[in-house]
Amino acid sequence: MDYQKLTEQPEYAFLKNNERLGSRIMLLGLGGSYAYGTNNEHSDIDLRGVTLQSPSDLLGLTQFEQYEDGETDTVIYGFNKLVKLLLDCNPNTCEILGLDEDQYLIKSTLGAELIANTPLFLSKRAIRSFGGYADSQLRRLQNALARDSLPQSEKEKHILNSVNNAMEDFCRRFSVKNAGSIRLYIDKAETPDLETEIFVDTEFRHFSLREYTKLWGTMRFVVGEYDKIGKRNKQKDDNHLNKHAMHLIRLFIMGIDILEKGQIRTHRRDDLPLLLAIRRGAYMLPDGTFSAGFYEILEEYERKFNEAAQSTSLPDNPDMNAVGRFVERVNRFAVTGEWL
Repeated sequence: MDYQKLTEQPEYAFLKNNERLGSRIMLLGLGGSYAYGTNNEHSDIDLRGVTLQSPSDLLGLTQFEQYEDGETDTVIYGFNKLVKLLLDCNPNTCEILGLDEDQYLIKSTLGAELIANTPLFLSKRAIRSFGGYADSQLRRLQNALARDSLPQSEKEKHILNSVNNAMEDFCRRFSVKNAGSIRLYIDKAETPDLETEIFVDTEFRHFSLREYTKLWGTMRFVVGEYDKIGKRNKQKDDNHLNKHAMHLIRLFIMGIDILEKGQIRTHRRDDLPLLLAIRRGAYMLPDGTFSAGFYEILEEYERKFNEAAQSTSLPDNPDMNAVGRFVERVNRFAVTGEWL
């Protein structure tokens, strides 16, 4: 496929017409399955990129984080937001810097310089970010399987675990601990047809009503996902599970590359036989669970990732002075059109 011709199609006119994009785009490339090489006949083409901040963002009152176009699955980050994400080795944004040459649709001089400066952003923070994303992917996989294969009392434990993980993240973001407390636990069920169920004890004072509704909305969403049991489309859901399983392994592989080699390689050409086999369902059993072979592969890559985390020569944190000089150079050009 000639990806360059994509930008000539009418639905991509925003790339040229939007005042924040056009000639200000530094990089634009493939995202998602097409970027990894794991696409199939059902895959959509996603685009990911980065654009210069406008002078008013840097000197005035406007703010810009990213541009999204849902019709074409395009996300283009403002340069300053991208830098913040790269400093944390965010897997979804690191990918932008590791595409093959023919996977870029736009690469400006500054975009090429951003790619050349990839080592500035790589640090041991990748252990937490890639490991965390992989753990999240594994939890989603386990929870989905639990909905189908475990007794009700065991499913309730999985729901509790999922809710606790969601609540831990919520409390970090909204400082719930300063307003009160919430305790979740399993006890003998009071709801008919359940053996055990989750109960909650709460105590809040002077807690924002809006944040309170978000709190319960978070728990309601997790429980609602489990309540969909019995309403699933097996073929569709199995495809999603296989895709989750594939991305779980891919995250470990990409994380190992970063930790061992200091490289971001998004297109997984050498790993495609394994990744595509997982996506096609080669490791899924007839009952919808995964084979021992899949978990052996998972265990092996987890081991390699942990070994790479122990032996990596990456610094604990990025060199913020060097990053700062590069950011200043780019943003000075964004304002003046002149090179620093």
